[in-house]
Amino acid sequence: MERKKASYLEGTVSIIANIALFALKYWAGIVSGSIALLADAWHTLSDSISSVVVILGAKLASKKPDKDHPFGHGRWELVSSIIIAMLLLWIAIGFITDSVAQLKVRESANFGTLAIVVTVVSILVKEVLAQYAFYLGRISGSTTVKADGWHHRTDALSSLVILIGILLKNYFWWIDGALGIAVSLMLLYASFRILMEAVHKLLGEEPSAELIEEIKALIRSLYGSDLNAHHFHLHNYISSKELTFHIKIENKLSVEEGHDMATAIEDLIDEKFDMKSTIHLEPIRFAHKKA
Repeated sequence: MERKKASYLEGTVSIIANIALFALKYWAGIVSGSIALLADAWHTLSDSISSVVVILGAKLASKKPDKDHPFGHGRWELVSSIIIAMLLLWIAIGFITDSVAQLKVRESANFGTLAIVVTVVSILVKEVLAQYAFYLGRISGSTTVKADGWHHRTDALSSLVILIGILLKNYFWWIDGALGIAVSLMLLYASFRILMEAVHKLLGEEPSAELIEEIKALIRSLYGSDLNAHHFHLHNYISSKELTFHIKIENKLSVEEGHDMATAIEDLIDEKFDMKSTIHLEPIRFAHKKA
C-alpha cells in the first residue's frame, strides 16, 4: 500500500473514533471529577490532532521532486512525527502539573459505573486503532503511521492504568492524582520514542549488515567477487533512498570498463531494492588513509 493512501486511511479512521471517545471520556471526567479521566480525554483528542498532522504530512511528502528538492519531499513524514512527539510532550507536562496540584490539596475523584464502562470501551477501541495503524505502517513503510499507532497504544495503556485505579479508589484517596502522573509519564515515553526514531533518520543511518551482505552477494552474482565493496552510506529520504559505496577494480581496466561495471551493479540494485545507488571506483591496490 502507498504511504499516502495508508496515512489518509489511518488518519481518517483515527479522527472519527477519537472525537467520539473524547466526548465520552470528557463527560465521564466531568461527572466523576477525575483529573486522570480528563487528562485521558485530552490525550485522546490529541490523537485526532496528530492524525490531522499525519494526513497533512502525507500530502506534503507525496509531492514530486522538484528543482529545490531533487530527492523528493518524503522527509515531511519525519517532520510530522516530530510534531506529534512535541504535542505529546506538551500535553504530558501540563497534566503532570495539574496532578501534582491535585495531590497538594488532597482532592479525590468520585468514580462510578460510568467511569468504568467508558474506560473499558476506551481500552478496547484504542488498542484496535493501534493494531490497525501498526498494520498499515508495516505494509506501507510509513514512519508517521507507526508513530500514530504508538499514540493509540499509549492511550490504551493510560486507560488501563486508570481502570486499575478506579478499582482501587476505596483504598487510596490519592489514586486519581497519582494516575494523572502515571498517564503523563506514558505520554513522555511515547514522545521520546517517536522523536528518537525520526531524529535518527534525519541525522542519517548506517545501512544494516543484512543489506550490505545482500549487496555484496548481488555483486558476486555479476562478477564472481564482491569487489571489496566498502564505505557504505545510506541516505534515507523516506520516499526514496540513495546508497553510496566504493568498489575496487583492476588497475588495467579502462574508465569505460569500470563505468560499465558500476552501472551494471547500480541497475541491479535499483531493480532488486528499488534504491538508487552511486558507486565510487578505486584501484585494487588503493588504501584509504587512516583517520
